[in-house]
Amino acid sequence: MNELSKITAEHLRRCAIVYVRQSSTTQVAHNRESTARQYDLAERAAGLGWRRDQVKVIDEDLGISGSGLTQRTGFTRMTAEVALGQVGIVLGLEVSRLARNNADWYRLLDLCGLTHTLIGDGDGIYHPGLFNDRLVLGLKGTMSEAELHVLRARLLGGIRNKAARGELHRGLPVGLVRGEADGEVLLHPDESVQAAIHAVFDRFAELGSARRVWLWFRSQGLRFPLHSNTLVDIRWVAPTYTKIHQVLTNPFYAGVYVYGRTQQTCYLDPGGRVRKRIRQRGREQWPVFIRDHHAGYIDWDTFEANQKRLAQNVRPRPHHSGGAVREGAALLQGLAVCGHCGRRLAVHYSGRYSAPGYHCAGKNIVNGRGEYCLNIGGVQIDAAVAEAFLAALAPAGLEASLQAIEQFEADHETTLAQFRRDVDRARYNAQRAERRYRAVDPENRLVARGLEAEWESALQELKTAEAELSNREHSRPRSLTHEERDTILALGKDLKRIWFAPTTSDRDRKELLRTLLEDVTLRVERDKYNAHLPTIRSTCCGDWLYIIPTPRSPVSSIAKVVQQPRDCRLLQIAWRACAPTGRSRASRRNSKYRTASA
Repeated sequence: MNELSKITAEHLRRCAIVYVRQSSTTQVAHNRESTARQYDLAERAAGLGWRRDQVKVIDEDLGISGSGLTQRTGFTRMTAEVALGQVGIVLGLEVSRLARNNADWYRLLDLCGLTHTLIGDGDGIYHPGLFNDRLVLGLKGTMSEAELHVLRARLLGGIRNKAARGELHRGLPVGLVRGEADGEVLLHPDESVQAAIHAVFDRFAELGSARRVWLWFRSQGLRFPLHSNTLVDIRWVAPTYTKIHQVLTNPFYAGVYVYGRTQQTCYLDPGGRVRKRIRQRGREQWPVFIRDHHAGYIDWDTFEANQKRLAQNVRPRPHHSGGAVREGAALLQGLAVCGHCGRRLAVHYSGRYSAPGYHCAGKNIVNGRGEYCLNIGGVQIDAAVAEAFLAALAPAGLEASLQAIEQFEADHETTLAQFRRDVDRARYNAQRAERRYRAVDPENRLVARGLEAEWESALQELKTAEAELSNREHSRPRSLTHEERDTILALGKDLKRIWFAPTTSDRDRKELLRTLLEDVTLRVERDKYNAHLPTIRSTCCGDWLYIIPTPRSPVSSIAKVVQQPRDCRLLQIAWRACAPTGRSRASRRNSKYRTASA
């Protein structure tokens, strides 16, 4: 059948639609010839007999994929007009411009067949109501969808093959840069950038919380490096919690090359439309995992320990132990577990002095009403656990005190070093601006005025940085005297003075406990009249036995101990509990400790 014979007067009374689409914004910017060819189809519609005022060009979907995963407003509007019988012909450069998936394609074919709407492309004009034409259009739609699958498989295959060798170039986090060799990753050459990244990991080892690391950066007035694909140079900005958390959770900082940490999946929304979302994969599902691929800021074992610590800080699921330490006085908050049903024990406070206690809201029914599975006061339990803990910690006391002396002298110096680097950076920028200003022709005032303003701005930044450094140096704490050193060494031999010192908060005590204890199981034995801690297992400290007479609430407790109790947080928290942080606190330290030990 002649193609022109398919066009009837009824078709010419309707409008003609020219559908224009490119799959991405990159194609719109660079494949301009293809876009121009699609717009030229309006001339073809005029040549087929439609008046120019009847030709509609729908180009709302430029830069949108036709795979069906993205809502296309232009395609939706065209389909609606076809369903209303207002369209005589739909013109596209090729079938793939209209749809890249059979669901959209066959829906359009069904509507065109019902309303006797023609479809035209570069090969000819088709009537979907005719068997042979529909067969050809169906085959073209299937080939278009298969072509998309082949192109995607070919592209992803090359990407995965290169990633398996660790040579795929992806965006690196701040603090790491690309080397000259394929896949080479190096530490950032700027030592101030390295110092900022190291500070995040060092402070997390001490504080144990991403939020507290962020608050430390803000309290010290330190800035954090920022870079992106759109920035040529490093920018120094105030750190955010999100950025600190990203540094702690990125495996690239541990010298590991990974690929495929996320996966794109499709689902149907409540409206029946296909959507896509990004899901995080578990570590065992990462397709590419290469250890020791490049130099890192920490090793892999430290990274895994950090992830475990961050996971413990998340609010636990119902009836599970864990969670970040809080400010309350209950030492076993997040650690206590019911020995009857295995649920996590809740904390409560009662009495005039808000004495802590632990209870388990089990499903016991007594006399027709609910009753706690376990309800026990926590004062004596906490005291017994603290006594066992201090006995286990005694061998590390002297080591903690020695490290406390070293850390006191180096802690403030770490902050000062960052401000000195800021001064060096500001001085370099000022000198560079001066050289650029002196190199320009003085008569070229249009350029000279701009460079002069840049030089003045750089000098002002240098002045501000030097003033900040001077203020920090004047406020630095004084060095420890011999008497103060002897006091700290004495504290290492008597850790109870640190434990009960006014400067040691409940949060610090809980942090110390968690360096040794994994969880504590409490079990009530109502037929007995004492509560005992039969065994506290430790790979380095032996076993202990404690008896606590509690006629009202007999209980037994078993504590499971972590395999590596000598955590660096143990020493660093002990240091924060006993070392001065400034002039005023240093002057009051001895009197506070005498009061605590009285």
